[in-house]
Amino acid sequence: MKTVFLQGSKVGSKTLVSLKEIQGKYHEKYPDHETTFIDLKELSIDFSDGRNYLDYDGDTGFVVREIMMADIIFIGSPTFQASIPATLKNIFDLLPQKALEKKTVGIVMTAGSDKHFLVAEIQLKPILGYMKANIVPNYVFVKDTDVIQQKIVNDEVLFRMDNLIENTVVLATSYQKIWQETEEDYGF
Repeated sequence: MKTVFLQGSKVGSKTLVSLKEIQGKYHEKYPDHETTFIDLKELSIDFSDGRNYLDYDGDTGFVVREIMMADIIFIGSPTFQASIPATLKNIFDLLPQKALEKKTVGIVMTAGSDKHFLVAEIQLKPILGYMKANIVPNYVFVKDTDVIQQKIVNDEVLFRMDNLIENTVVLATSYQKIWQETEEDYGF
């Protein structure tokens, strides 16, 4: 199974720390899965201009192709102005409408306060749903106080990360099995 970890911001460190923690736990539990970590801080991404995603090259082409080939995507996003960052929204704009069809998406959100815990529900999940993603219902919310000196210090957050990984893989595996059985029923 191909898994992409997408860190959706060009600034800050708590989302990167959180997503790297998930990637480490994921790799321990599923070492046979192919993984790619995409940190938008390290890449030069073009603004979406309406082209087909296959027409992009460089870092932009790499990112959109990796996402299109993934079975599972873990999206890490900070909360900026009670919304997702423009860098992450731009990634979605670069992709076709059904780009996330038959892909399972797990979410980790970071924010400075509890007041932003619904940003994933109100901002991110509708976009993912529109793009046909299979969204893991529960996501991980990480506050600034949960990360100290580049380390997650809240055991409850670490436990929720374990659950997110397990729920994401179970959902992805179940969907793939059902889709395979459905395709075999067609007899092509």
